[in-house]
Order: sequence, then C-alpha cells, then structure tokens
Amino acid sequence: MNWLLPEHIADALPSEAARIESLRRTLLDLFRVHGYELVMPPLLEHLDSLLTGSGQDLRLRTFKLVDQLSGRTLGVRADITPQVARIDAHLLNRQGVTRLCYCGSVLHTLPASLTASREPIQLGAELYGHAGVAADREVIRLMASALTAAGVPAARIDLGHVGVFRALAAAAGLDAELEQALLQLLQAKDVPSLRTLCGKVDTPLRIALLALPDLYGGVETLTAAARVLPALPEIALALETLQQLQASLPDLPLSFDLADLRGYHYHNGVVFAAYCPALSSAIARGGRYDGVGKAFGRARPATGFSLDLRDLARRAAAGSQPAAILAPYAAANAALTRTIAALREQGEVVVELLPGELGSEGPLGDRQLAEVDGQWLIQAINRNGSP
Repeated sequence: MNWLLPEHIADALPSEAARIESLRRTLLDLFRVHGYELVMPPLLEHLDSLLTGSGQDLRLRTFKLVDQLSGRTLGVRADITPQVARIDAHLLNRQGVTRLCYCGSVLHTLPASLTASREPIQLGAELYGHAGVAADREVIRLMASALTAAGVPAARIDLGHVGVFRALAAAAGLDAELEQALLQLLQAKDVPSLRTLCGKVDTPLRIALLALPDLYGGVETLTAAARVLPALPEIALALETLQQLQASLPDLPLSFDLADLRGYHYHNGVVFAAYCPALSSAIARGGRYDGVGKAFGRARPATGFSLDLRDLARRAAAGSQPAAILAPYAAANAALTRTIAALREQGEVVVELLPGELGSEGPLGDRQLAEVDGQWLIQAINRNGSP
C-alpha cells in the first residue's frame, strides 16, 4: 500500500490541525509581546553548517542527502535552535541583547520515544547577548507562561546545571570514554552500574559522583549538594546560580535534579525541563548554550527553550471550534453576498453551500442564513442541518 506513511509520521486532520494552528498563533503572539522577533530558518542546510556546535546526538538524528545542484551533503534540520544561533551570530550581527522565536517542522531519523513523532513541530524562544542569571530567569518564566497559555501549566520545572558534573569529571581526570559512560549511567540513574564504574575514581570525587543521582527534590537539594560535593569554584558558582533562580521565581513549581544531564555536550550552564501531571517525559526543555555562535563568527551568550507543538496540542484541552453558519449559494444574490462578507469580517465561519451540497457534508453548522421579509437573518438549525 504505497499511500501509507512512514512509521512515526502522521497527517494532522482538521480538528488536530485547528488546535495546532490556534496554539501556534497564541504562543507566537505571547512571544511577540515579550519582545521576541519571529525568524524562519530553511528546512535544508549544508550539513556542516546545520550541525556546527551541536554535538554527536544531533548528527545521529539528522537525515542527510546529496544536493543535485552542488553535489554537497545537505541535512534536513532536526533542531531549529542551531539555525537561530547562526542567524543571530552571522546575519543579524547585533551587539546587544537579541530575542528571537520560531516555529517549524523538524525531522528525526528515529523517534525520541515509542509514541513520539519523527516530525515534531518545534516552537521555541532564544535570548542572545546576556550571560547573567536574569536571562535564564526570563526564559524559564516565558516557558512557564507559554504552557499556561496553552492550558497545560507545568506541575514541575526541574532545574539542573551541567557545570556540576563537568567540574567533577575534570577534577577526576576522566578520559572521554569514561566520562561518556558515567554520563549515560547518571542520566539513567543506574546507581549499581555507576558504583562499579566509579571504582577507579579517587574516593572524594567517587563519593561526589555517586551522590548526584540522589540530589533531586526541593530547595533542600541545594543545601545537600553544598554539603556533599567538593568545594570546587565551578560547583559553587553552579549552586549559587540555581539558588538565585529559586529566589527570583518563587511562584513557579521549581525543583532540582543535578543528574539531569541531557544535552550535556551542547549546554554549558543551567538546564531546565517542564513536566505536566501524569506524564513521565518533559513537555518543554531548555538551557544555556553560550558560545555556539562562535563557529558562525561570534561567540554569544545564549539561553532558550523549545517544545513540540504537536505534542502540546494533544495535551491541551480541546477547545470548542466555532460552528459554521451555512449559507445558500450566493452567486446571483448581491444582498446575500454582502451579508456573508460582513459576517466573515466579524470572524464568523460562513460556508456558502454549492449547488447540490448538503450542509452535513462539510463543517458542522449550528446556524443558517435564511431570507425573511427581504433580509438575510441567522437562524438556529438542528445537528442534521435541517431547520
């Protein structure tokens, strides 16, 4: 059956497409009033540009093909964030703070989970040019506001900092292979395997690495971390940053997880993830990724977040779509044509039925236009489309 779509690729039918588009407009308008300018990067880029500074993980997720015009290898974007960093660093070339947002389809070679789409609609916001905690705070609050505006408020926002593990790995003198293995075990919170692999690490740093999986929870986590982790300057700075965020966002459901290291090779500071009730996977993720623009000519401080608009639309409560007003075919009736045009300008959905078309075949109508004493008036109709 050639008409079947590839696995983990799906059409969006009218009701789902309407929810996605409504959310897209709502969230991009929210970003706009916060000063974030919309950009639209291309779906395809030269592979080396597309993957610059993004790490091995994105390389494995990216579809590759050969450009028949140039013979060069192209990539279908799997993440829009590096493209936006390129726009900030290379095209806009502004000196101060720049706020950008975006929304577009991306394509993954493999799904992120058994139920995930390989064609997410990635929507996000990025802030460039400010290295302080205030920028991280703005982006985290904007993420929380976006989820609330979508009707899916975050039940928990986990904060972490990749600088903690990075400092421990450097102090322990871990080679790249052992560092990567420990990283994977920490992400899986596989404590028995972690204990075995840490056997070669010196005692103080081994104790610190083994403590990371248990360093999650409320603000008390930061106090516990300061007590059990070595007094390295990088760790002290990371914990101070997290404490400042906790103090400056008292109304958000913040928690902490110092073993959440997803995006470790991409991020270099605070990382965060928003979770909704009854869901084990994050609904939105983000973090600081300073310096990615260096490959494009300018190393800039950067922080931002993104989410899958398709997934968010499925989680959001299905709002009632406005039912249509059904109108007779109006080609030869100037008064009816004017009435239909006026209603559409007011935002009403008006379906002009073609000759022979039944009202029940298209969008569901709950009203109809009927001529009464020479005027076209709106009347209620039954579900079956009859008066």
